[in-house]
Amino acid sequence: MDKVTHYQDLLVAYLQEYAAIPYANAPGLEKMLITDREHNHFQLVSTGWHKGTFSFDVMMHFDIRNEKIWVMQNWTEEEVAEEFVRRGVPAQDIVLGFVPEEGRVYSGFGVG
Repeated sequence: MDKVTHYQDLLVAYLQEYAAIPYANAPGLEKMLITDREHNHFQLVSTGWHKGTFSFDVMMHFDIRNEKIWVMQNWTEEEVAEEFVRRGVPAQDIVLGFVPEEGRVYSGFGVG
């Protein structure tokens, strides 16, 4: 299995696991996994009604670029980059896309 396919499978499995955790305080919200393996985009969104307001939020967004996992957004308490390392991804293959390019060198992860 090539590296990109391996990372695609890892991201989908991780997002499926996280999506399976039910909301304790917002039963009207649904988590949806959105994957685009052709273009290497992976999202977990939360949508639905909560306390009379419609909600649509991108909880997590990952891309695969140049055979590296880019963490583009993470609005959860999960330390996803560290979790990917625990799952066997080398730290240099994880890029914190939300960190400015000049600051990535200090992140302990890949720079791009």
